[in-house]
Amino acid sequence: MNPTVASLICACAIAGLLYLDRERTTRTSCALWLPGIWIGLVASRPLSAWLGLGPSTNMQLDGSPVDAASFGVLLAAAIVILILRKSRARTLLLSNWAILLYFLYCLISVTWSYHPDVSFKRWIKAIGDLAMVLIIATDAQPVAAIRHLVSRIGFLLFPTSVLFIKYYSDLGRAYTADGLLMNTGVATDKNMLGLTVLVVSLIVFWNVRYLLIHKDEPNRGRHLVAQGTLLALGLSLFLMANCSTCKACFVLGSFLIVASNLRAIGRRPARVHALCLVVLVVAGIALLGGEAEVAGALGRESNMSGRTDIWAAVIPAAPHSLIGAGFEGFWFSPRVFIFQRRLLQLGWDPRIALGLNEAHNGYIEVYLNLGWIGVCLLALVLISGYRQAVKTFRRDPELGGLFLACIAAAVFYSLTEVGFRML
Repeated sequence: MNPTVASLICACAIAGLLYLDRERTTRTSCALWLPGIWIGLVASRPLSAWLGLGPSTNMQLDGSPVDAASFGVLLAAAIVILILRKSRARTLLLSNWAILLYFLYCLISVTWSYHPDVSFKRWIKAIGDLAMVLIIATDAQPVAAIRHLVSRIGFLLFPTSVLFIKYYSDLGRAYTADGLLMNTGVATDKNMLGLTVLVVSLIVFWNVRYLLIHKDEPNRGRHLVAQGTLLALGLSLFLMANCSTCKACFVLGSFLIVASNLRAIGRRPARVHALCLVVLVVAGIALLGGEAEVAGALGRESNMSGRTDIWAAVIPAAPHSLIGAGFEGFWFSPRVFIFQRRLLQLGWDPRIALGLNEAHNGYIEVYLNLGWIGVCLLALVLISGYRQAVKTFRRDPELGGLFLACIAAAVFYSLTEVGFRML
C-alpha cells in the first residue's frame, strides 16, 4: 500500500476511534490536556525529535533546549492548576508522604552528584511526573480521567506506531548497537515502545472488562468497539516490539485484574494479600531463577540477554553503597569507565559496552544513583502504594484491582528493565 494512502487510513482510524469513544455523560477537566501532552511526549519521543531538530553538542549533560522549554512550560502550567486545587493536592500529598520523602532525598542527593547542575535539572523534570499525576488525581472525576486520558493517548500512539513500522521504516524502525533491526513505532527504541504499550493496554484491558460486566453502561456498544480495537492494536504491538518483559507484565497485570475480582477473593484482604504474594513470588522465580527453560520461553538467553553480566559489572562500580552517585548521576560519572572496562574484559562488543547507559534493573539503577538509602525509600513507596491499593480494593474492588495490577507490573518490570528512573 502507498504510504500516503496508509497515512490517510490511519488518520481516519484515529478519528473514528475517538468518535466512537466520545463521552457526553461524564465531564472531566480541560486541565487533563497537560498530563495528556506530557505523557504523550514521554511515551513516544521528545518534542525536538518530532520537530526533526538535531541534538545539542553534549546531549547527555545539556539536553535539548526545545525539550527543556516544552517540559518547563507544561510543568509551570501544572503548578498553576495545582495551586488552584491546593486543598485536594495537599491532602493527596500528605497521604502519600512516602513519595514526598523519596523526592526530598533525591533533591538532597543532588549535592554529591558529579554534576549537581545537571542532576538538579533532572530532578526538576522528574517533579513534573508527580505534578501530572496530581492533576489527574485531583480531577473532579479521577477514575473517569484515567479511563479517558489513557484511551486517547492509545488512540493516537497505537495506530501511528503501526503506520510507522509498516510504511515509514525510517521513523518506526532502528538498529541496535550490534546491528539488529528493531521496531520502535512512535518511541525511540523497542523497550520504550513495549513500556508504552504495557501501560496503555493494561488500563484498556481494565476498561474492556468493565464494559463486558456492566451491561447497563451508557453507549456501551460503541465504547466496547473502540476499546476492543485499541486492545487488539496493543496486542499486535506487543508482538512487533518483541519486549519479553512487557508481555509478561501484561499477562501478570491482566491476571490480577481478573483474579482479584473473583467471588472467591471478594473483599477479603487476607486472600488479596495471598494472591499478590503468590503471583509475585512465582513471577520472580520464573524470571530470575528458571535459567534456560524459562528464559527461553520468554524469548531470552539463559543469561537474560546479557543482563547478568551487566549487573555483575555495574554493582561494584557504584561510588558509594550507602548514598550512591547522586540523583541520575551515575551514568555521567567517572565510575562508568570501571563498568565499561569490566564488560570489555568479559568479551563484550565495544560498540555495545561503551553505549550502555542503564543497568537493565530498576532497583540496581536506584542503588547506583541513591545507594541503599534510596532503595529502602523506594521500598517504602511501594509498600505504601500497596497498602493504599488494598484500602481502595475494600471500597471499590474494580479500581483496587487495577491499582494492584499496576503495582505488581511495576515491581516485576523493574527486575529486568529500568522502571524507576526519571520520566
